[in-house]
Amino acid sequence: MTAQRPMQIGELAERTGLSIRTLRHYDEIGLLRPSARSDGGFRLYTPDDESRLLLIRRMKPLGYSLEQMGDLLAVVGGLDADPRDTALAARLADIRDEAVTRRDDLRRKLDAADEFVAQLEAR
Repeated sequence: MTAQRPMQIGELAERTGLSIRTLRHYDEIGLLRPSARSDGGFRLYTPDDESRLLLIRRMKPLGYSLEQMGDLLAVVGGLDADPRDTALAARLADIRDEAVTRRDDLRRKLDAADEFVAQLEAR
């Protein structure tokens, strides 16, 4: 695939490890709309769409709701449009701090799970 050729939904699903059903749902709720549609009505995605989807996928393990994901993507999109927007930059800093807290909590849970597995293996 060349970097500029749009991808159909199946190719994007395969490249990102998400299901076609998930991608359709994200389109329906406005979380990830395809950049275009083919003459036959097929969803067409760009590399930018793929990047957005990968950002969404990275939020999932941290427990973000779909609404929170949409809010974050709106902040990121706003900063892409106007990098000097101080209100959005401050909001992004808050989101980053929250993500660090969520990540640290996930690490603590993983450490506890590792200890549990080690105890089971020792028996």
